[in-house]
Amino acid sequence: MTLLIIGLLLFLGTHSARIFAEENRQQIIAEHGLIKWKIAYSIVSVVGLAMIVWGYGQARLDPVYLWFPPVWTKHLAALLTIPAFILLVATYVPGTKIKAIIGHPMAAGVKIWAFSHLIANGTLADLLLFGGFLAWAVASFTTSRKRDRLEGRTPPAGAIAKDAIAIVIGLVIWYVFARYLHAMLFGIAPFG
Repeated sequence: MTLLIIGLLLFLGTHSARIFAEENRQQIIAEHGLIKWKIAYSIVSVVGLAMIVWGYGQARLDPVYLWFPPVWTKHLAALLTIPAFILLVATYVPGTKIKAIIGHPMAAGVKIWAFSHLIANGTLADLLLFGGFLAWAVASFTTSRKRDRLEGRTPPAGAIAKDAIAIVIGLVIWYVFARYLHAMLFGIAPFG
């Protein structure tokens, strides 16, 4: 469990620089340059993510159950991840109405993903992992929207055709992940 916690602190900590330490982030970038910042950020993020994966895998070998969710929550989680995947894809498809309306689809998608997994799993490791990502995503979404308002930043209007691209790609990735990759990577088949 310790490895999972340290991994979460590293990964979510680096991803929280703009939330809690924007001035420090800007100062480090000014002193060392954006490229060095991105390299250090990436290294710490990858190490943190590796520790999360390894630590979560270890915690699943000897789970500490906090609650036993009903079976229907697993089906609900599988369905809730559909908009999560679409939002994640919309982050990278330029010119979507989704991005124009939501502003920060990555954080919104992570919120839905984390919430869906939190309601469907009941161990301490699940609470730490998915609860940690949910708390981060809520804070990230809120502060990013606030920063946009303060800076007067509004995303371009977007086009429905771009939304269609994000939706189709999101659905295909969701299907492949839910049908094949989730069981292979995590040992749990969402529809099995």
